[in-house]
Amino acid sequence: MTGHPTLLVTGGAGFIGSNFVHHAIQNGAHVVNLDKLTYAGNLENLAALKGHTEHVFVRGDIGDRELVSHLLSTHRPTSIVNFAAESHVDRSIDSPADFVRTNVLDFFELMQAALAYWKTLDATSARAFRFLQISTDEVYGSLGPRGSFSERTAYAPRSPYAASKASADHFVRAIHSTYGLPTLLTNCSNNYGPYQFPEKLIPLIILNALEGKPLPVYGDGQNVRDWLYVEDHCRALFKVLARAEPGSTFNIGARSERKNIDIVRGICALLDELCPPSQNAGLAGRELKTYAELVTLVADRPGHDRRYAVDPTLIEKTLGWAPALSFDEGIRKTVRWYVENRPWCERVSSGRYRRQRLGLGDAR
Repeated sequence: MTGHPTLLVTGGAGFIGSNFVHHAIQNGAHVVNLDKLTYAGNLENLAALKGHTEHVFVRGDIGDRELVSHLLSTHRPTSIVNFAAESHVDRSIDSPADFVRTNVLDFFELMQAALAYWKTLDATSARAFRFLQISTDEVYGSLGPRGSFSERTAYAPRSPYAASKASADHFVRAIHSTYGLPTLLTNCSNNYGPYQFPEKLIPLIILNALEGKPLPVYGDGQNVRDWLYVEDHCRALFKVLARAEPGSTFNIGARSERKNIDIVRGICALLDELCPPSQNAGLAGRELKTYAELVTLVADRPGHDRRYAVDPTLIEKTLGWAPALSFDEGIRKTVRWYVENRPWCERVSSGRYRRQRLGLGDAR
């Protein structure tokens, strides 16, 4: 990726996608942004780019081959970066068919359109073209108390979400091997930061706390995740797109493992400092000394993986990437952002989702 690339970014109104769009434009790219605008995709995330000459937004579906082909032939992108996906494990337990439809079938249509477009390029453009698929560490399954996932770890998905993403990853590798499409694949750990839809753990806990609602922690709270600040993730993706060899796979993580219960308690401590209960108008009538009083253990998620951790050694050594923020720095930035942007949170929350418990499956 040289000069001023043109990127077709799919799912670019979602959490990670919108952060990547901002990062790409700040680094000289022209972005054609295709997003279906489901509940988790919001133009609010792109408000700062309204009228920007380097950002073209198109509302549409990656499974619409005619639309995608039209965008490719019209804008002639040098790369495609795919963030478009159903991405919440709890929702995949309740509605697995939606995840198969978007993450497998619609994704396959996107890849077919990309392959057809790539075959029309001249030799120089074809060599420079990249298709970057953004995947997850959840495709690897669950870890014991030690070790970490590497790029050589066998896939063992344990939720419908993870299975759907694993299927897409297999197609990426198969289409590269069979047809030569220059693909790239990244598997990241749990992201956090601005613009994350409030169904995920960190924004859910922040917003529930500010409103004096229970802070649900699954099971015993000892499940471990490796946390990655979203802007660090975007920097990594930009490096992969610019420098990685076709067919490469990279795990992206920040070596920031934390137990869920510790994440929740840490958020409570930050909120006690940044928005003390005694000064929070949203807690009128509540006698709270600390937000930690709201922590509530709830029934565990079905098939809840115990621990994830990825080994980022390959991307560190090959591309020279490292996270810029420690977890303590990133979580403080994140909590402050949500405290200061509560109107955004209310505007992006749909009528169908009001931070209720999801993912109970048959137990519900």
